[in-house]
Amino acid sequence: MNDPLNSTATTRDGTRISYRLVKGSGQGRIALVHSLAMDKTFWEPTVAALDGFADALIYDCRGHGASDKPAGPYSVELFADDLADLMDHAGWSSAVVAGASMGGCVALAFAAGYPQRVDALGLFDTTAWYGEDAPKAWAKRADKALAEGMAALVGFQKTRWFSDSFREANPDIVEKAIAVFLKNELPAYAATCAMLGNADIRAALPKFSFPCRVAVGTEDYATPPEMARYMADNIPGASLFIMDGVRHFTPLEVPATIAGHLKELAKAAKTA
Repeated sequence: MNDPLNSTATTRDGTRISYRLVKGSGQGRIALVHSLAMDKTFWEPTVAALDGFADALIYDCRGHGASDKPAGPYSVELFADDLADLMDHAGWSSAVVAGASMGGCVALAFAAGYPQRVDALGLFDTTAWYGEDAPKAWAKRADKALAEGMAALVGFQKTRWFSDSFREANPDIVEKAIAVFLKNELPAYAATCAMLGNADIRAALPKFSFPCRVAVGTEDYATPPEMARYMADNIPGASLFIMDGVRHFTPLEVPATIAGHLKELAKAAKTA
């Protein structure tokens, strides 16, 4: 954890979280939560596309990247507490909170547990609930990783992450994501899979009272548009955006589009 670009915060249970605070022009604060098995670098293209519009906080969730990887069980509420502690460490009372995939589940849990700290909410490529079969499906994925290693999942994952045309045109971005994926420690990955299988934040959605944007790609097979539509329909005043021809990792595939949504959320937060 001696990377000069990164800092470390300690949560209430002693877990060390690796983070990076990118200073902007002061037009708001944006906290970004990454996808399963990724790390803070997942958000770098989006932060670059923000072009200094706002302060951005990116970090490695517990069990990921350079953060500590304590034994499970994990929960989205635990991950939300980590974000609250990280924001305390950074001196942020509130922020635009946004997440992609797993990060969206964490953002939802944070909004449910700390509504007063959410200026606006961005939900990308995510869901409030993976469905009745989710515990079994996520356990199957975790068991495969534990039995055969992370490499056994790469072929399945990269076709879900990126559209065919993007993979062909941007092999460097695809390979970087794969490299991050392969560095995951198996027990932490399995605990996070179980967390997502058990996640259900549906009951909180009607209680949200801050600006919210939900965005998803037309080709997202992991959290398809109907999941996004459910969230938008159940969050008061939420806006839904369907992005044509992209899959599950929109912050990497169309970072300028995601940055545009974040800018609009920051502006909406000021007028709310």
